[in-house]
Amino acid sequence: MVKMKIKLIASDSMGTRSMATYVETEDVKIFIDPGVALGPSRYGLPPHPLEVKRLDEHWREVVRYASKAEVIVVTHYHYDHHSPWDDLDIYDGKLVLIKHPKEKINRSQIGRAAFFLEQIKGKPSRLEYCDGKSFSFGNTVVKFSKPVYHGTNPKLGYVVEVLIEDGSMETFLFTSDVEGPSIQDQVDFVLESKPNILYVDGPMTYMLGYRYSLKSFDESIKNLVKVVETCPLKTLILDHHLLRDLEWENRVLEVIRKASKRRIEVTTAAKFAGKPQDMLEARRKELYEKYPVSKDEKHKVSERVFSCE
Repeated sequence: MVKMKIKLIASDSMGTRSMATYVETEDVKIFIDPGVALGPSRYGLPPHPLEVKRLDEHWREVVRYASKAEVIVVTHYHYDHHSPWDDLDIYDGKLVLIKHPKEKINRSQIGRAAFFLEQIKGKPSRLEYCDGKSFSFGNTVVKFSKPVYHGTNPKLGYVVEVLIEDGSMETFLFTSDVEGPSIQDQVDFVLESKPNILYVDGPMTYMLGYRYSLKSFDESIKNLVKVVETCPLKTLILDHHLLRDLEWENRVLEVIRKASKRRIEVTTAAKFAGKPQDMLEARRKELYEKYPVSKDEKHKVSERVFSCE
């Protein structure tokens, strides 16, 4: 049996807001969340032109791998997880599995989901809502959680978590945007699924104390420690929200220490993919200091950037 291949295409540790992931088993090729975006404002600054360059590079890679996929998954409708404008041919002839566009969803994402579905109308060979369902492809099973909070409450809507089992001992779980996990039903799906490789978006520590509470952070650490202590993990990948914080390792030091005792590798998407770790958004202030940008360039960049949320 061919071993499951997991290729992490774009991520915050690589320089863009994304969790774009390509998974290939003996039975099926799957792309999860074909989207990349940039934070519209950080330290009071728009994205640096170097971030825009990286965005374009990552999007070309997303298109390349999504074009190879037979199944495309969209876990929710924020723009760093799907793009409703560009290269929509990636959906041609594919089975497209999407978070329900009208149930367990907030107002903003209802509108975005409707627009997205109109844009790809007639392109997929089949389109299904995946919330809480399982799909089989030969020996490969793709299982989805019920909708769980995007974060700590329903304000930003809901996401679905994704488990892929290839029929051997390999299991990969993609949490999407749980911002932790700090809520019980977010972590329950992980504990029930018992993955070998876990890709977690991590606690939103760069907003700790105002948009992300200390209580939520504490719960996230407790839940990640529980996962490390009870799941048969080989690799824990932490990225996305957490990797917008230059001090991310210190924030999750307890998790790293517990994992080390159990010989579990804790890594980022960049390192897992064998790429340099380059947290451009977290380094945005530094980029502007090292590589100054004119007012006209700032304006051009701002016109290209949409709010992820």
